[in-house]
Formats: sequence, C-alpha cells, structure tokens
Amino acid sequence: NNALFWLERFHIDGLHVDAVASMLYLDYSRQAGQWVPNKHGGNENLEAVEFLRRVNSEAYRLHPGTFMIAEESTSWPGVSHPAYTGGLGFGFKWNMGFMNDTLRYMSREAVHRKFHHHDMTFGMVYAFSENFVLPLSHDEVVHGKHSLLEKMPGDDWQKFANLRAYYAFMYGHPGKKLLFMGQEFAQREEWAEAKSLDWYLLDAGMHEGMRRLIADLNAAYRQLPALYARDCEPDGFEWVIGNDHANSVFAWLRKAPDADPVLVVSNMTPIPRTGYKIPMPIAGKWVERINTDAGWYAGSNTGNQGGVVAYPVEGQHWPAEAEIYLPPLATLFLKFEPA
Repeated sequence: NNALFWLERFHIDGLHVDAVASMLYLDYSRQAGQWVPNKHGGNENLEAVEFLRRVNSEAYRLHPGTFMIAEESTSWPGVSHPAYTGGLGFGFKWNMGFMNDTLRYMSREAVHRKFHHHDMTFGMVYAFSENFVLPLSHDEVVHGKHSLLEKMPGDDWQKFANLRAYYAFMYGHPGKKLLFMGQEFAQREEWAEAKSLDWYLLDAGMHEGMRRLIADLNAAYRQLPALYARDCEPDGFEWVIGNDHANSVFAWLRKAPDADPVLVVSNMTPIPRTGYKIPMPIAGKWVERINTDAGWYAGSNTGNQGGVVAYPVEGQHWPAEAEIYLPPLATLFLKFEPA
C-alpha cells in the first residue's frame, strides 16, 4: 500500500529501494547464533523475497511505466528479472560497481591511468547480467567525498574537461543514466540538504558549458536509438578498442535494429592524438554528434571539423578504418551517416 500510495497520490516516476541485501539475507550483519536459518536450512529470507516480488508485480501491473530500482550490494541472481521467472521483479538494479570503479579511475592523475585501465572496462564483464542503472548519486557527493568536479585531478580546466569526458563516457556506456541534482552544471561544493544549489555558478562559462553538454547528451540519447534501444542486451555493444592502456583510449560501438550505429571514443589523457586509427564497421561518413572538447561546452574547441570518413580495408577483422583526431580529455560520439 505504501508503494502504491507514492505512485498514485504523488505520481512519482518510480521507487528506489535501498539496502535490499539487508532484506534478502537472514544473517546480514549478524554473527553466528544471532539468526535462525529458513525452513530449507539456508540464509535466504524467503518471506522478504516473496514480499519484494509482490510489491514489484503489483506496481508494474497497476502502473506499467513505473521504475522500480533495487540497490542490492551482493550478487543475488535475477534482481531485475521478472518475478514469474524466479527473479525479484525489479525493473533495474543500481550498478554500484560501475560507479565505484570508474570514479576511482577518473580521480587518478592522467599519467597513472594506464595502470588502471581495467577500472573502466571491467563493468562490461557483467553489464548484461541485470538491467542496470548507472548512478552518480548523492552518496558520492557527501560526507567529505567532495563533489564530482572536485574529485577530478588537475587544474580547473582539466577538472572540467575530465568531468565532461566522464559524463559522455557514461552516456555512451550500456545502462540507464542517473545524475544527482547539481551535477548537471558541475556543482563545486558537496551536497548539503540545508541549503539550495549554487545556481549562480551558471553565470560562469565553464559551468554553463557543462549544462549545455548534459542537455546535448540527453538530446542525443533520446534521438539515437543505438544509445538506448539495447541498453540491457549484449547485441547493443561491441568493443572496438578496449586494450589501449598506453594511451588511455577507449572505443566501442552502440547498435540497435534499423538504426545507424554510434561510435564512442574516449581519450582520458590531456595529450591530443592526431591520426589515431580507429577500426570501423562501415566505410563512409561518420558525423561528430558529440565532442566534449567543443567550444560550446567551454572546451579547447578542437575536433574533426564535424566528422570523419572511414575507408575500406582488407585482411582485417573490421571492414573499414578512419584516422581520427582525439582532443585532450574528451569523449566523442560519431554517428554513421548513410549516403
């Protein structure tokens, strides 16, 4: 009844259920002798499992567009799978691993990132085991953890460039996106519930540039099916370059049925790279849809003059190849443009 009350009376979009693991396990945070096994002799809280299944089933039955998100910190199987298949029935699961790994990588000086390349790629090992939400939540910007902007290394220009590149990396990564308030314009201070956000920061070009980037990333996400249609399916993603540790470069394809593919490329160093060769699935023109280094976003305004051309190659895994300029601390979205 409480869940439906929020959905029906306040018309909220969904519910985020915190600390689900503490409900699922009888021995959660308990020592031996402080808990009683279930009727099968296990540590699963069978009543809690059935309760969560019923809550989710009723929420989706009565309000089909609802978001039911579980923050579950263990590897309990099927958290976001339907209850009738044995899952818990949530629509999505909070991806704490992605958040922790990638923020740890981004907080490092660029010169050290090549030794921690796996922090940015490991998420793809389990990306399709659940329907994931990629959260940059309030938990990461309180209690001395610093704002996202202040987590980034370097001088002020590099902090903004790092954060812009990271946001676009996240938008190009499989999984639904979630930003906490203030992150859309790079709030400098930690979140404090006792005061409002520092909206005056939007008078500064770097903060306004960040707001513009988030607006354009949201627009690209809505307009390019390759970025969302198969967010939770392996067929929607393919690595192009996943092991260039030395240059801290990442590249992958996002794909969807009857939609043009999108290439996402991130350069996580302040070194611009000219003539960087990228394998391509299709020869032809690829339009630069997002460039986080654009002047519109308060970047250094370097790029590929609107797009690149991929030329056919023979004897390689990929049928085409393009030479791309990679701006410093930047992420690019390149969309194939049919002739």
